[in-house]
Amino acid sequence: MSSRPERIVVEAQELPHTAAAWIANAILQAIQETGRCSIALSGGKSPQPIHAELAAAFPAIPWDKVEVFFGDERAVPPDDPQSNYRMARETLLAPARVPDANVFRWRAESPDLDAAAREYEAALCARPFPPRLDLALLGLGPDGHTASLFPGTAALAIEDRLAVPVDVPALAARRLTLTYPVFMEAREVFFLVTGRDKRAALADVVRPGSTLPAARIVHRTRSACIFCDRDAAQDIYPPA
Repeated sequence: MSSRPERIVVEAQELPHTAAAWIANAILQAIQETGRCSIALSGGKSPQPIHAELAAAFPAIPWDKVEVFFGDERAVPPDDPQSNYRMARETLLAPARVPDANVFRWRAESPDLDAAAREYEAALCARPFPPRLDLALLGLGPDGHTASLFPGTAALAIEDRLAVPVDVPALAARRLTLTYPVFMEAREVFFLVTGRDKRAALADVVRPGSTLPAARIVHRTRSACIFCDRDAAQDIYPPA
């Protein structure tokens, strides 16, 4: 499947509310149609102001009907400053009072990351419509990675697993990540891209024929939308 991603470019100060409004609408639409919504959150710094806006400005979201997953996780305990779960808990889950039973975190503190990945896969498959997510929120690294699908890593070639551990030599680290099949089957995918350090990667990713990891999702999902500030989008939309 090939698609042309929608791109929404706004001033940096406008991005949190703009993206949060779209996310809220996607959540409410899924709940209206099926009674539930499943969402995968991303890590890093870009989602933090969007999380805060989502929790503060959209009280109509019935969070008791939202299942929260994570696109990837660092191999750290849940209270570690590097934990994606901790970031989401502090910026969205706790402020929005998302029920703990609705939050599916990776057991990234486990010494057996393969077992942790298989447990996460089982949680996805236990849903009524496995492995489909209603909404996947993703970021973009300067190297073109998204979730923990990094250039040159074995996870890029995996088609028969939904969740895997991955070695990232460039970071001298291990991580856990959802795989392409999950993101490709998501009902909607929103990329959140901010900062001038993302310019080159974003310009490459939106180009047909790009080989960066994020490009495969951008061009082949059912519905991909890229939210970016003008710093990130300058190589695509130069100032007049």
